This record gives sequence, structure tokens and C-alpha cells, in this order.
Amino acid sequence: MEFTIGGQLEVRITPADVGKRVSVRRVCETGPQGVKFTDTVGVLTSWDNGVLSITRKNGESVRIDESALVAGKVVPAAPARRRGPAASFEELSAVCARAWPPVESEPLGDWRLRAARGFTRRANSVLPLGDPGMPLDEALRRVEQWYGERGLPAYVQAATGAEGTQELLCAELEERGWRREVTTEVRTAALAPIGDLAADVSRVRVGRDLDEAWLSRYQRFETPGPHVLQVLRGGPSVWFASVPADDAEARTEAETEAETTAETRTEAHTTAGGSVPPAAIGRCAVDGRWAGFMAVEVDPAHRRRGLATAVMTALARRALDEGASAAWLQVESDNEGARAMYEDMGFAVHHLYHHFRHFPSA
Repeated sequence: MEFTIGGQLEVRITPADVGKRVSVRRVCETGPQGVKFTDTVGVLTSWDNGVLSITRKNGESVRIDESALVAGKVVPAAPARRRGPAASFEELSAVCARAWPPVESEPLGDWRLRAARGFTRRANSVLPLGDPGMPLDEALRRVEQWYGERGLPAYVQAATGAEGTQELLCAELEERGWRREVTTEVRTAALAPIGDLAADVSRVRVGRDLDEAWLSRYQRFETPGPHVLQVLRGGPSVWFASVPADDAEARTEAETEAETTAETRTEAHTTAGGSVPPAAIGRCAVDGRWAGFMAVEVDPAHRRRGLATAVMTALARRALDEGASAAWLQVESDNEGARAMYEDMGFAVHHLYHHFRHFPSA
């Protein structure tokens, strides 16, 4: 990281650069071993009373005393090189939002208030793409009121890490006491290589609707109801995939016959209607050139058998048949196992989004 002109360190940023992506070097320690420095790259979100605030691409906010700066400069808004399909933040955010349609929504300027009786934060949070058409504090009061009328916590979904993302809004929410609860990576990849994976898709059933068994494997809600089905079935062109438990169990027994006894086998449970939950499921929403993968779940008793890959491969082939060429998915940043699997499949991080929650004062 180069900060010098003619060998001299220079601070070439000012408060006028708030909102720009910067790289700074500051003194972090002074002792017998000499002076130590540390570098920070992110969006300069404030510079007040001698203190800079920089929001990194992971959403972390770093406060730096102006007196500790030894160098600083404005840098390009996004890395010059990126793996995966080219896409703007605005395009990809809109595609992701359409894959999780709310039960009800209302515009607030360019913002979109979304609610689905609490099922998934993605359908129960504000999507703030643009200007709310009023001062921020007024807009946030309207957000709190709107969700309060529905008995829901107020969430704002704001993004970091790409050109056009919302580091300034993230910083402003934090300053107003909104708490970041979860961070999610939005990853992209070329679709064809996923469809070409050497996965056994013969066991995967793909269709246009989900049944009670599929829903019982998903289990991402407290109380099932029409609102859950409305969200899951919504989207431009939705496919559901499942691997029947009986099929997976039969293959598992064949693969592990030499080491598995009847006493150690997992007994499948049934739903209230008598059906057995699938060993694995998945959902795909096709939207123009994009295919979004979500709700990929595998029974713990059947993990590390390639079922998740088989589900995604089968869904990718359906999406390719519809003319899609690019893939996306969302994975929480602390889900190391899923992140590693998606990395191996070619998915690279495009940006991150964070759900900020408002906690009413007592």
C-alpha cells in the first residue's frame, strides 16, 4: 500500500472526502521497539471533532483520532478485479429482493417497507435503495411506526463492500442506536459450471411447488401459515428440489454397509401428516440472467454425502434451460461450512448486507 510522494508520507484526505473510499495509516503503538503502524481501508463515514470514522467492507466501524494519522488517500470505490459475473449493487439487490417477496410492502420515497408476519428478515425489513424523500430521522420514525403497527421489530437492511453500497447509512444507523444483528454475504458465480458439476442428480426431484414434507425439512419459521407459503412460492420463476429420505438412506446404506450397523442407523421421523422429511432440499428463483439459490438444507444424518451439491446442480440445470447464465446466493458470514462449500463451487463475495434492528427505549 503506497502512501508516499517522493518518499514522504502524506495525509491527502480532508473532511470533504466523507462518503469516499479511503486508505489510511495511523500510529497504533509506540514503545521500545519503535513506532508501529496499522492500515485501514473503507468508506470515510464521518470526520467530526478530530475523530474519523471509517466503515470497512465487512460493516465494522473503526474510529481513528486525527492526531494518529500519518498517511491517507482516496482510493477507487471498488477493487479493480472481481471474480464472478459483472453486476452492480443496485441490480443484484433488486434481484435478491424479488426472490424473497413480502406479503405486504409500502414505498417510503425510494425505500421499500416490507413485511411477512416475521418470516425471514429479508421479507421483514426496509430495503433502502435511494432517498426516503425526507430527513433520515423522520424516515426512521416512520419505519418504527410502520413495523410497530404490525407487531414486528423494525429492521433496516443496509449493505457494504461494493461500489454504491451504503456505508454512510450503516454509520448513521449505528449513531442512532440501531444494532447490527447479522451479516450476510451475497456471492455470485457463473451458472454453467454449477450445472456441469459431477453430482448424482438422479436422486433429486425438482418441481414447481413444495409439499408438507419439503416444508418440514426447511424449519426456518416458528408457526407455519399461508404467509410462509406466499413468500416461498413467490418470485419470478421458482423451483423446489428435494432428495427423498428413503432414496438417500438406501444409498447411504450401500455406501457404508461395511461400517454401519442397524443399531447406529438414524430412524426417520414423520410429519403430522405422516410424510417423511426429505434428506435434502433447495429452492431456486430464476430472474432473467440470474438464478438465486436458497433454502439449501441437508438432514444432519445425511451430510457430507454430496446431497447439497446434487440439489444445487439439479436446480442449476433447470435455470440454464430457462436461459439464466449467472448465479447468486446469500450465506451468513459466520456459517463457515457453507461458505467453504460455496467457495469450492466458484462463488465469490460480491457485497455484504447487514440487518440493523431498532430497540425502543424503555
